[in-house]
Amino acid sequence: MKIDMHCHVKEGSIDSKVSLNEYITLLKEQGFQGMLITDHNTYNGYRYWKNNMRGKEHTDFVVLKGVEYDTCDAGHIIVIMPEGVRMRLLEVKGLPASVLIDFVHKNGGILGPAHPCGEKYLSYTNTKRYFKSPEQIKRFDFVEGFNACESAESNEGAAKLMSRYHKPGIGGSDAHKPECVGKAYTILPEYVTCETELISLIRKKAPLEAGGEYYGKTTREKLGKAGKILTYSFWIYNKGGNLLKMYKRKEKEHKENPVDAIDPIEVEFLARRKIKTM
Repeated sequence: MKIDMHCHVKEGSIDSKVSLNEYITLLKEQGFQGMLITDHNTYNGYRYWKNNMRGKEHTDFVVLKGVEYDTCDAGHIIVIMPEGVRMRLLEVKGLPASVLIDFVHKNGGILGPAHPCGEKYLSYTNTKRYFKSPEQIKRFDFVEGFNACESAESNEGAAKLMSRYHKPGIGGSDAHKPECVGKAYTILPEYVTCETELISLIRKKAPLEAGGEYYGKTTREKLGKAGKILTYSFWIYNKGGNLLKMYKRKEKEHKENPVDAIDPIEVEFLARRKIKTM
């Protein structure tokens, strides 16, 4: 099964110029059977699919929910929760990586660093956390091994991490523009229809294939050395945003219901799971 596992859509990421319908259409034209929506700190893109498109359009295409989470100390992390489970806290950025890992695993999900050897502050190996706790990477479930918007050097570093720590590698376009959609892929050894099945494949370290071609037309590439401005702008944005959202995170930590059913099908799934665990 050919799937793009790093997708930003206009309905969920303010920096994306690709609507969900256009994204799916472009992927299908290139032979993809599915996508993982990974908008920044939100499930809004997936909500749009669920409320407006599921069962009506592209019924031959699998759309899965994920999130690209901004930690306060370890850059961007891709998180995948089981079918029918949506954690409200994952829509409020700023958790430390150690807390995020515990939180996701406790509630049945998996996670791994996006573009782990990319830009400073945004990417795991270029953060203080990696140097302070170099063995923490063992706790991740996968690594993004190929990202179409990264450099060859960045992806080579990611491949070395995969090999060193024996982690499955995923591929994603990280597309924000139509011309980048489908530039990277993950080949799954089995067809999946939901997040739970995908999580199961990755946990048992089924053989995944990640690859693609480089986009090379990102804003960062066009700016050249001036692109460092974007890097430091992110640091200011992330640190400032984390402080502003601290109270909101604490509020959700106290009120968090780990199971937040978001449609009738998922209610049935949760009911079945509850019966099995009783």
